Amino acid sequence: MSRIVKCGLIQCSIATSNDQPLDVIKKAMIDKHIPFIEDAGKQGVQILCLQEIFYGPYFCAEQKTKWYNSTERVPDGPTVKLMQEFAKKYQMVMIVPIYEEEMAGVYYNTAAVIDADGSYLGKYRKTHIPQVDPGFWEKFYFRPGNVGYPVFNTRYANVGVYICYDRHFPEGARCLGLNGAEIIFNPSATVAGLSEYLWELEQPAHAVANGYFVGAINRVGVEAPWNIGEFYGKSYFCTPRGKIVAQASRDKSELVVADLDFDLIKEVRETWQFFRDRRPDAYDAIVKS
Repeated sequence: MSRIVKCGLIQCSIATSNDQPLDVIKKAMIDKHIPFIEDAGKQGVQILCLQEIFYGPYFCAEQKTKWYNSTERVPDGPTVKLMQEFAKKYQMVMIVPIYEEEMAGVYYNTAAVIDADGSYLGKYRKTHIPQVDPGFWEKFYFRPGNVGYPVFNTRYANVGVYICYDRHFPEGARCLGLNGAEIIFNPSATVAGLSEYLWELEQPAHAVANGYFVGAINRVGVEAPWNIGEFYGKSYFCTPRGKIVAQASRDKSELVVADLDFDLIKEVRETWQFFRDRRPDAYDAIVKS
């Protein structure tokens, strides 16, 4: 019998104007996501991932310290606690990207991983932090991640996380594969004109190079007052062969669901023996500064 795992991605547009108090913005975005989370649970989704810092706008379009106040502790903050309840209710693994406070003044772009019984398994912190002018001033907000490339042994699969800009770096994608990942989720916030032509190129390439599934999530719409571009959605799943098998629309908040046959991982890796044939002894130049 094939090992089928039902996986889901949620892409969303902003739920309220971004000049509202931070608690209003956060509540509106969480409230907008809850029906999609409930829908995923009712459809029997076993692993669900939300978009990058899902409970707010992409505030890195400006540099203002007020956004520091949207951070939460992981796993002890209210949002992770709430998502643990949904995970337990639906027996659903959840990847929950939030803005994490480790201590006052030390903040990370983080994804918490929750198992199907509601237990907290751990976190991934975004490793590569961009500073792209205009509109992607992430170094103002995030310290580079320091937890490596963990893979989480969930009830249904071995799950890895790579966040947005990370996807431009094949080294971490390979580390996740070597650490045993069967599926990688990449929650993102990326706009047309900057990287859309790469959206369906890089992540299928990671899937092929490492013989695993990828779930890529992008947000939707234009976010005022910054208007740095259109977040073009198009969230998708691709197979270890690099084939996109389910994809969301460009301009609509929605849940995309796919039944993924994890037996394909073994089949692909036994055909393309990239892990067997790689030569780490020859790659020293990659890590030289």
